[in-house]
Parts: sequence; structure tokens; C-alpha cells
Amino acid sequence: MTKRFGFTLAEVLITLAIIGVVAAMTMPTLINNTNGAQFKTAYKKALSVLSQAVVMNIALEDYDLAGASANPPSGAGETPTDTGISSLYKMFSDRTNGTLVSGDELTAYKVSIKNDGTDSSGETPAAIETNNYVFRFQDGIVFTFPGNQGNCTEANPCFGWIDANGTKGPNRSVSCTQDEDNECTSKVTINDIFPIKFYDQTVAPASAAARAVLYGSENEERTTEDQS
Repeated sequence: MTKRFGFTLAEVLITLAIIGVVAAMTMPTLINNTNGAQFKTAYKKALSVLSQAVVMNIALEDYDLAGASANPPSGAGETPTDTGISSLYKMFSDRTNGTLVSGDELTAYKVSIKNDGTDSSGETPAAIETNNYVFRFQDGIVFTFPGNQGNCTEANPCFGWIDANGTKGPNRSVSCTQDEDNECTSKVTINDIFPIKFYDQTVAPASAAARAVLYGSENEERTTEDQS
């Protein structure tokens, strides 16, 4: 007689249960790592787009960030009263593919932002008030900045935020524990909002965590916070 070897039903069920437990333990980390990589890529892309907008504006309009006048919106989510002023609004509106966010979309976006920390500007991403412009790029990245800023120099820079995935969560700032020199001393929690500063012809990170993500600090960790 020929012997037949195989697994019993109990053995198969136990194996499947073990696979399920391992998958449940590893999938959140895998998803977070993937999200972190996507946020980082979008952040670098947005920085490049904004930097190119400044360079292009110098060539075409002959003024940089230091020469941009303040020109706040006439109302929440609206264009400025004078669209002809050489301002930050005109520069980023004319030299990027951004669309001004307004109405219900702007209201929903403001509600979704988590007020969970400050950057070197002393502001939070939640500070999207009536004087802020919110531009959405074609790939879903959002760029927002207060329109009452102007004449951005290294000594007096202007500030804004890049949201790597728009209204999608977690809508929190990247963060880390910082030392007295404003450098990260802990792993960076990579989320989708990156504070930036801009002055003269430069667009740069505005926090230790944002710098660590951009320049690949050894303290960088590809994790994201809970969306709740």
C-alpha cells in the first residue's frame, strides 16, 4: 500500500492563523512606511516647484521674494483686491499650476487641519485664517501662506506650509524632539504637513523636522501619526 502524506485540517487552520497574526502586526508599519515615502517625495517636489516659480518670476517680472509686496485676500478664499500688485500671491499664482481653494472646499480643509505644534514662525498649520491663500496643485499637493506677508528677506523671512496630500489625513506637521540648537534629537515623525520659509530667492524648510526629512538626517523615521 502507498502511504499518503498531508496536513490535517487543524494544522492548516493554525498555519493560517499564524500568517494572519504576522500580517496584522506588519501591515500598519508597511503602510506607514509607504505613506512616509510618499509624503517625503511630494514635499521635495513642492519645494522644487516653488523654487522654480521664484526663478521664473525673476526672469519674467524682475522681482524676487524680497521685492514681493504684501497683498492679503479680500476675503476668505478670495483673490486680493488688486491682482496687479507685485506680490507673493501674483508670483505663486502666475508661476505655478496652483488653483486657489475657496468655498466649501476651503472650509473643509481648514477643519481637517490638526493644531498640534508650532514651527519656527511661531504659527501652526491650523492658522489658516481669512488672510491665508491656499493653492492646490494638479497632483493634489496644497501650499498655503498668509497673504499679509511681503518683502521676504533672510532677516525677515515669510512662512507657509506644504501639505503633501491635501485634505487627506493625517493633516499634521512633521515633528521631532529638538535641542537648543533647533536640531532633532529624536526620530522624526513624518506626517504630511511641512513648514517652510521663503526669502530673497530661497525656499527652505522652517523646522528641524522638515530639514531632517529633506536632507535625510540619521534621525529620520518613516512613520506617521494616527489620523484621529
